[in-house]
Amino acid sequence: MPTLTPQPLTKAAFADFGDVVETDGAQPIEINQGFARRCNALAGIDVTSGGTAVNVSLFEAKPRPLPIEIKLMERHPLGSQLFMPLQDRPWLVLVCDDPREPASYHAFMASGRQGVNYARNVWHHPLLVFDEGERFMVVDRVSADNLEEVWLDQPLFLTIP
Repeated sequence: MPTLTPQPLTKAAFADFGDVVETDGAQPIEINQGFARRCNALAGIDVTSGGTAVNVSLFEAKPRPLPIEIKLMERHPLGSQLFMPLQDRPWLVLVCDDPREPASYHAFMASGRQGVNYARNVWHHPLLVFDEGERFMVVDRVSADNLEEVWLDQPLFLTIP
């Protein structure tokens, strides 16, 4: 049975799949009379083709049993999907080029200060967390027809070092 082990999430390693959303390397701008800093352009949101609206939502996730059995991958053909954790806890990101090809899978360990913006049409696994009740702000497209799922014939297993 094929297994995957996550590698650290970096902008370079994730570039083919979308954006890593983090402030490392950003040039903050002081705002609000110096009481806040703003970091612009952290992700390229791509959701408005066809005239639809942007959706900002809150997801609350719970952990899956270990080792994590990967049975399903999904993608969004009409727009990007951004996940930003609202707590400082590590979480997992799993992407692939082809859900039926185990060699095309990439697993990443994200810090609680890193989000991801999956590019349009990037295959990814639904949210993977370690602790109960982890919350994420999600930015995506308001659309019922923006989801494709593939159920795997044989599951893959994601192991945590």
